[in-house]
Amino acid sequence: MAKNEIKYLTAIKQEKPKKKFCRFKKYGIKYVDYKDTDFLKKFLNEQGKMLPRRLSGNSLKYQRKVADAIKRSRQMAMLPYVTDLFK
Repeated sequence: MAKNEIKYLTAIKQEKPKKKFCRFKKYGIKYVDYKDTDFLKKFLNEQGKMLPRRLSGNSLKYQRKVADAIKRSRQMAMLPYVTDLFK
């Protein structure tokens, strides 16, 4: 047997990724305020694009509300449309 060859009798344990959750349902947030830019920045990536549901973990209902709030905030010039190294 070669020294570099490693055999396992049992499967290698891999850590499970943390389960995503909708923070709005968990914390009981009903209204997404377009003026709260610090909160809305959590749903944007470094280029200023909106994160999809599969990455943010939002439910469909609240993802739509977040998208509307981000669009309103951009319209009022509180958030940029495009940027480099946003965070």
